[in-house]
Amino acid sequence: MENCAVFAGLHPIPPNQLLGPSRSALKLLPPFFTEKTHLFSLPLKLQKQSHFALGTTSNNNGTTSRVASPTSNVTTELADIDWDNLGFGFMSTDYMYVMKCSQGENFTKGELQRFGNIELSPSAGILNYGQGLFEGLKAYRKHDGKILLFRPEENGLRLRMGAERMCMPSPTVEQFVEAVNVTVLANKRWIPPPGKGSLYIRPLLMGSGAVLGLAPAPEYTFLIYVSPVGNYFKEGLAPINLIVETDMHRATPGGTGGVKTIGNYAAVLKAQSAAKAKGYSDVLYLDSVHKRYLEEVSSCNVFLVKGNVISTPAIKGTILPGITRKSILDVALSQGFQVEERSVSVDELLDADEVFCTGTAVVVSPVGSITYQGKRVTYGADGVGRVSQQLYSALTSLQMGISEDKMDWIVELK
Repeated sequence: MENCAVFAGLHPIPPNQLLGPSRSALKLLPPFFTEKTHLFSLPLKLQKQSHFALGTTSNNNGTTSRVASPTSNVTTELADIDWDNLGFGFMSTDYMYVMKCSQGENFTKGELQRFGNIELSPSAGILNYGQGLFEGLKAYRKHDGKILLFRPEENGLRLRMGAERMCMPSPTVEQFVEAVNVTVLANKRWIPPPGKGSLYIRPLLMGSGAVLGLAPAPEYTFLIYVSPVGNYFKEGLAPINLIVETDMHRATPGGTGGVKTIGNYAAVLKAQSAAKAKGYSDVLYLDSVHKRYLEEVSSCNVFLVKGNVISTPAIKGTILPGITRKSILDVALSQGFQVEERSVSVDELLDADEVFCTGTAVVVSPVGSITYQGKRVTYGADGVGRVSQQLYSALTSLQMGISEDKMDWIVELK
């Protein structure tokens, strides 16, 4: 095995700076910290999580963070940034999580390291053949100081599905969730105050080993980093304006459109850049066979509303099975809407009462207009549509711990 994903200049977080998560429905095993802060000695069992008091941490900007012990009244000191003007952009935080394994083996242990650049061989599988996946989820801060995650086990399941398609080993769901929890708590001071945004969590799985001929890489790295974020679209919850792309396609049948591989996103940049240059917010793609059925926007799923019916394109291998998409369908059903997952034509889109997009980054984003073959169709005269607003409020209230979690979707970190 060639060890060509060396993380240089990084130091594991000391054990006394970590706090374990807890949840009544998802009980997690406390990490066993050594000098290198290794986690996960297989087999990993789901058990009740112990709690550890935290000490102080200091960032490379010299700011000191003091994190509360469950038995003290000391509160977390937030990072010194402008929380009121937080956009959706990358910001360096304190720690990242790293776990490695060889092809044909299982991930067994990981560690927290100071956030920093990584070193890769020029022949790494991720760089030469795009053998990589990523996930996205968020952590929210409640008014009482508790930290909430939204359905992280779903991200772990989706990563495993994508890893199989991309011929990569993957952490177990339990390993994935525990790694997310540990990373979030190590970067707790970067979680925005309630109502100011969220902590975006980016897990990566990549072929880090050197490979010259076309083949799976000999070594793999699972990495998590985080960044505080505000709204994905600059419009916020205000309506966005989309253009339907008729020449380029995001995915094709039999390809990798249904998994969160890195190549899916590079493929949309040309059309997206052209659309934004013309003043549009993003691009809506059609299927590559008939060129008349909706697929998805560059990085989110699309829904349309007609009367009491909410429709969205069915998952058939070319559309990413979004976790927010899945959640919105369940929330809509619970609120009395009829929901349909089926082929949705562009003609139906233009005749809809309301259109909105969903995704981890955008949550729910109402669509104000669609432009198709030079024709612009607008939706609603009062800005955000009633259904979009209703579903956005319902889902974000769950995610932020404002409403009761009857779905058992929330993981609470203390």
